[in-house]
Amino acid sequence: MALAREDSSPLFAGTVAGTLRLILYLAFAMVLMVLDHRNGWMWRIRYAASVVVEPVYRLAGMPAAGMRNLSVAFADRKLLTEQNQRLREDLLLANAKLNRMASVAEQNQRLKELLATQHSLELNVQLARVIDVDLGSYRHRMLLNVGARDGVKKGQVVIDAHGVMGQVVEVMPRTSLVMLVTDPDHAIPVVIERSGLRTVAYGSREGDQLSLPNISMAADVRPGDKLFTSGLGGRFPPGFPVGDITGVEPGASGMFLEGRARPTADLDRSEDVLLLHDQAEPVGPPDPASPVGPPAGLAPAPSSTSAPTPSGETAPAARTPGAAAAPASSSSAAGAAP
Repeated sequence: MALAREDSSPLFAGTVAGTLRLILYLAFAMVLMVLDHRNGWMWRIRYAASVVVEPVYRLAGMPAAGMRNLSVAFADRKLLTEQNQRLREDLLLANAKLNRMASVAEQNQRLKELLATQHSLELNVQLARVIDVDLGSYRHRMLLNVGARDGVKKGQVVIDAHGVMGQVVEVMPRTSLVMLVTDPDHAIPVVIERSGLRTVAYGSREGDQLSLPNISMAADVRPGDKLFTSGLGGRFPPGFPVGDITGVEPGASGMFLEGRARPTADLDRSEDVLLLHDQAEPVGPPDPASPVGPPAGLAPAPSSTSAPTPSGETAPAARTPGAAAAPASSSSAAGAAP
């Protein structure tokens, strides 16, 4: 069905005015294209228009860009949080390993010192580990991880790499209790290295001091003097370091000097100690005494000639038993020959 004239587009209408209008539009478009191609006028127009339109584009794209940035920010924050947590865990683990290595190195150094002490003194010792320390006001005790099943006996001396620590006072099947030298009930015979003065060092309630209450007023004792075990009483072998004199002052009675000493052993820091076993007694008779007299090279040689008798006769030289048997041996051998 054909459309009516009034329903058609006025641009493409069949009238002459519509045709002229179309031709005019086409010519104007051609002119614009030629001018844009030769002079770039349209480029300048587009450039100016882009300056005006660009903010509109940015404003229109802001919601999408904001959502994208928020998603990236949340994702990065989550990733950074996880990485930070992993780094914290790695740092804690590394610090724990480093502390463990430092502790092992320190323990190794202490064991080396104990081993050097054993080798230098050539003692029959037993290694033990400290599992508890009680440094109270009235008791200074230490618990070891060895007991009767390990051959520990009551009265054994306990030392570390620096000096005497105490003695075993109680033995259980798998543990043993040690009374430290600073215990108020402990006493140890000592000798001052510089002067040779013998005295007794007692424990005190201070925990880190030894008391020497029975020093003569005329004794030569000075701060800095070293105390060693004297060996009296037979409990503590002689020559082990006990402490260092820190001060000397008149006693309360005024009849003796009272000295204070600091133990040389690490009573509150040692983790490994040595238990001294009884030294073996020598077996067999004692060694023969060394010969007395001049050296053999300076002694006169015995004379082999005959010595004159008082009557003027020469006494025959003494013959050994082998000399008398020699002629008989010769005759026997001669008789046996064919």
